[in-house]
Amino acid sequence: MLQARDMTLTELADRTGITVVNLSVLKNNRARAVRFSTLTAICDALDCDVSDLFRVDR
Repeated sequence: MLQARDMTLTELADRTGITVVNLSVLKNNRARAVRFSTLTAICDALDCDVSDLFRVDR
């Protein structure tokens, strides 16, 4: 989504108020949990739905 929006992680951090470190953890699939408020902030900044951010690999 970042590439599609031509946005850097730093710019996303500025727009959401979430630290670059925390966004990096999410981006690199190292998060064990995500708060709904975090998802909402990211989706608002990227103008997307939660389903656009996740996929299920079986």
